[in-house]
Amino acid sequence: MTTEERKFTISVFTENKVGLLNRITGVFTRRHVSIDSLTVSESEVIGIFRFTITCKTNRDQVTKIVKQLEKLIEVVKSSFYEEDEIIQQEVALYKVPTRELTNSDRIEKIVRKHNARILFVGPEILVIEKTGHKEETQNLFNDLDPFGVLEFVRSGRIAINKTHENLHTHLDELEKSYKPLIQKAINHGKN
Repeated sequence: MTTEERKFTISVFTENKVGLLNRITGVFTRRHVSIDSLTVSESEVIGIFRFTITCKTNRDQVTKIVKQLEKLIEVVKSSFYEEDEIIQQEVALYKVPTRELTNSDRIEKIVRKHNARILFVGPEILVIEKTGHKEETQNLFNDLDPFGVLEFVRSGRIAINKTHENLHTHLDELEKSYKPLIQKAINHGKN
């Protein structure tokens, strides 16, 4: 049994059904595991959505969570990954007063230093975007903080695994495994 806690990223492919988010988070609640971030988006397959969830727990616990998630009727596939098995990013937006941009070039230098970009410049505020790992987006926040960050928002993690495995492969395997059962049911109905 592995009890060492570390960060895991869980990918859950699902149908889009009302109440599913509640059922998914309920699995974590029953196991007393906090969700650090949760992102939901469409996947590469029409009608299938991807939940990307990060949590800090041990390997045994995350294995049980993934197995429980797979039992939910709307879940097509669920997997978990360690940090070195994925490519991941987050997006952060920072709102700062425009006067800081017009009074000196310090904001512009910070934006360049962090490979960020200015998305919007208005009379009172400017909005900066940074894509990267959580530490990178936090470092930009730390550098902008002395200028008066008015708002800051960071997305949850988005991630893909480093293997060739994909949802289409899994769906093809499911179809192959169910074909004999469907044919058997059809034949049974004819008798």
